[in-house]
This record gives sequence, structure tokens and C-alpha cells, in this order.
Amino acid sequence: MQNRTVSLHSRFLERQVELTFLLPSHYDESNEAFRLLILNDGQDFERLQLAERVEYLYRQQEISDLIIVGIHANELRLWEYGTAHQPDYKGRGSKAEAHNQFILQELLPYLNERFRLRDHAESRAIAGFSLGGLSALDTAWNHSGVFSKVGVFSGSLWWRSRAYEEGYDDENDRIMHVQIRQSTHKPALKFWLQAGTDDERDDRNNNGIIDAIDDTLDLMKELEAKGYSAETDFTYVEVPGGQHNPETWGAVMPRFLTWAFGKRS
Repeated sequence: MQNRTVSLHSRFLERQVELTFLLPSHYDESNEAFRLLILNDGQDFERLQLAERVEYLYRQQEISDLIIVGIHANELRLWEYGTAHQPDYKGRGSKAEAHNQFILQELLPYLNERFRLRDHAESRAIAGFSLGGLSALDTAWNHSGVFSKVGVFSGSLWWRSRAYEEGYDDENDRIMHVQIRQSTHKPALKFWLQAGTDDERDDRNNNGIIDAIDDTLDLMKELEAKGYSAETDFTYVEVPGGQHNPETWGAVMPRFLTWAFGKRS
């Protein structure tokens, strides 16, 4: 496994963006064109133990060779991640569209120029964790011609347009749920969704189910209403004792990778 880090200037984000690459060990000797996974919160690769887990899957011949690119977030993470068409009720996510444009107009051209990549959406996936998972879902939903699969680990699907004290209700104020419901199109996407039973303790509707799981289950209902099938289009993994941290997400990462890039999938 080759591990490389570079810095790329983004005119959309108006900053240097650090990128971590995980390449198959035989990349330099190969003429093969590779599949691509883009991950938000690339600064967490070490805590995810990502390189070790990918190497293990290669040895077991569980996944196809791919290039993984991690986008490092910084102190502006709460503004760069979110839903591109609408910030949350506090104005967070105001640079989410700039983050999308960085991926589409700067990162992908950079990657295509410097690496051997397959050039169709079926070979590309995007994923992220917490708010980075919401961001990945929003990016994929609106750009399914670029990505065919999306992974959402403990996604911040609570992202809302009104505060609780301002009359919030689940039906109308969860931004991603509403976006899916109101979309006039059904993107050609497959979805991998994960939540942990110890992601949090909040239970805003007092139904005995924590919000992280409730919001994920409700998102799947929106997908089903849109015409997606749980059997073929989306997968849900609930992790008993799973917490809101890279250690939990890293432990379940092999299940996502075999879903998205598995040789037997």
C-alpha cells in the first residue's frame, strides 16, 4: 500500500486543501485504470486504521484495487460540509457548494490528470463520517452522473432548517429528508447507511430510539417513497455499541468497502 499526501490549492474554498492518497502497492508497475473512492475527513485515516484495513482486504482478495483519496477538513469544517443548496438554521454549511465545486471542478480534474482512473460513475464512490457523511450524500444525490455509490457513516441527518424552539418538526425541517422528498428526479445511486446504538443519547421525540438511528431510518423511508428498494438500492448497518468516532467507523469500514468495491458484490 502506498500512502501519499499532497496539498492542492482551491480557488472555491480559498485555501490549501491537504489530500491523503492510498494507492495499491503495485500502482507504479501497473497499466491498469483504477476505481476511485473519495472520503471526506481524510485527516482521520490513521484513527480509522484505513491503510491496514484496506491492505487486509487486498490480501484476502475481498475488494478490487482502487485509489482512495481523503480530503482533509480544517477549522471551517462546519461551514464547508452540509447541504449545498441550503445552510442549516445557524448558517452552517454556507460553503458546502464551494466544497462540491472543489470536488467536481478541481479535485477530479487533478486526479484524472495524474492518476489512471476509470472514467465512468459506476467506478466512483464518495463517503464520509458524521457531517462529512451528510455532505457526501448531498454531493452524490446532486451529481449521480459522477458517483454511483455513497457511504454515510453516522450521518448528521438531523441537519435542520429550524431550531427546536422555533417550531421545528421532523417532517418539514430535516434538510436532507426534504430534499430527497421534493426532488423531481431519482438519481441512479446506491446507498450504504450506518448508525451506532451509542452514537448519541438524544431522543427528541421520546420514542426510545436515539435520533441518529431515527433520522437514518426515516431517510430510508424517504428513499423507499422515491422508488428505491432496500433489497437492491440501499443497505443499512446498525452497529451494537457503535459510537460516534473513527474507531467505530474504521471497524465497520471493511463492510462498506466490500459492498462498494467487493469482488463478490
